[in-house]
Amino acid sequence: MRLNVLGLTDEAEQVYVALVGQPRCTAAELAGICGLSSAVVGRLLSTLIRDGLATRTAGRPPRFAATVPDVSVAALIDEQQHRLDEARSLVHQLMESYREAARITHPELAVELLTDRDDISSAVGRMTADARREIRAFDRPPYVDRPGVNLDLQIERQRHGVSHRVIYSQEAVAWPGRMTSDIEPSIRAGEKARVRPELPLKLVISDNQVAIIPFSLAAGGQSAAYLIHQSPMLAALGALFEAEWERAVALPAAGPAGPQAGDDRAHPDDDTRRLLDLLAAGLTDAAIARSQGWSERTTQRRIHRLMHELGASTRFQASLTAARRGWL
Repeated sequence: MRLNVLGLTDEAEQVYVALVGQPRCTAAELAGICGLSSAVVGRLLSTLIRDGLATRTAGRPPRFAATVPDVSVAALIDEQQHRLDEARSLVHQLMESYREAARITHPELAVELLTDRDDISSAVGRMTADARREIRAFDRPPYVDRPGVNLDLQIERQRHGVSHRVIYSQEAVAWPGRMTSDIEPSIRAGEKARVRPELPLKLVISDNQVAIIPFSLAAGGQSAAYLIHQSPMLAALGALFEAEWERAVALPAAGPAGPQAGDDRAHPDDDTRRLLDLLAAGLTDAAIARSQGWSERTTQRRIHRLMHELGASTRFQASLTAARRGWL
């Protein structure tokens, strides 16, 4: 048992352990058990009482008892954890000041290399939290964090007027469960989402002030990233996003569509509407199957049934007919 990590000295720990095993001891009895002088034990007992690890009973001579270890020691652990959290927060603040000072002193330092996964996650979180106008992003695997981990923060920022434009790769849309658990809730909260068959890189741009891209898209490459501040490189990334945005296909959220005049045909259920969205986005049967958790056979059967219902001979015709009916 080592309690010195919680701020206790070796001697204080020795007295506490003895007190746990020998409750209601006097200071003299503890001194004999521990091989320490009565004066030293008296001071140590005062420290243990102050830290909530021991109690003193009235009487002469006074007797001492250890408080319940799983309560008192846990309280010390919580206090130490709080101090560590404060220290980490201070380190992050100091690093921000350090980086800002470095940029002012050396304006050419427009690119920072982040080599820790926690630093990358924190940087993306700060970019989302600090945005005041717009977040633009390329979303594609591989991922540092589980997709959707910042969904609540994104929705909160959107409620405060920060627009989000996201281009997803087909692989991102096909990520199992991603549509229902992350993408659709984001769109319903106001995100403007589009899809491209492939994306050249992962990217987040905040307010035209800062961007982050991975060091590499190879396996393990997402554990390092470049943080890019205002510079020609940042402007180039913004132009790349806008070019891809123009070529991307809109990705609507599944939900009930309003009836069209003169059209009394039943509207599709959520699964059918989601299937139409994915077909319109150009996903393959295999990608749709992964996205929805269906087998490829089930996916193909649903697509053929939908095409038959719409009287369509091709996927494009099915999407066009569905759009005319107000299903998309």
